[in-house]
Amino acid sequence: MAQGLDLVAVGIVALASLVGVVLTLLTLPGTWFIILVALLCQWWREGLFEWWTIALCAVLALVGEIVEFAWSARGAKRTGGTRPGMIGSIVGGIIGAVLGTFLIPVPLVGTLAGAAIGAGLGAVAGERGMSQRTWRESAAVGRGAAVGRLTAVAIKTGIAGVIGLVLTTGALLA
Repeated sequence: MAQGLDLVAVGIVALASLVGVVLTLLTLPGTWFIILVALLCQWWREGLFEWWTIALCAVLALVGEIVEFAWSARGAKRTGGTRPGMIGSIVGGIIGAVLGTFLIPVPLVGTLAGAAIGAGLGAVAGERGMSQRTWRESAAVGRGAAVGRLTAVAIKTGIAGVIGLVLTTGALLA
């Protein structure tokens, strides 16, 4: 009977991993969702995971968070952006993801487009408003921020996939 319940727990972790990857694409905390479900399954079926496996996944999730928040700023900086442009890209990306989800009600498309557009517009606003840059300079920084934001979502989604695979495999091998 214990074997059957362990397989149910593995199935729950695998399903949560798929949901977590989709949540990450929506710029929501999908990595943490996967880890939370794994912890709940570990509590339910003690010994389902080695604790180092969960700790490794938590470190990966933290790296994903850092990448997500820093990458659009990095894109802005690589195209000559200033500190206000980088901050604008981070804030704009968050606001844009939320607004895009509601204004473009196509699953994933609205959130991703909103995040990229928001990061770009936020960077432009920071460059024009605070740094007094020209429209051309500001637009270049905005493009860099938008590309950086899309890259960040792709990287974090990959990290979510790795976390899901590690935890599902870990549960199967336990």
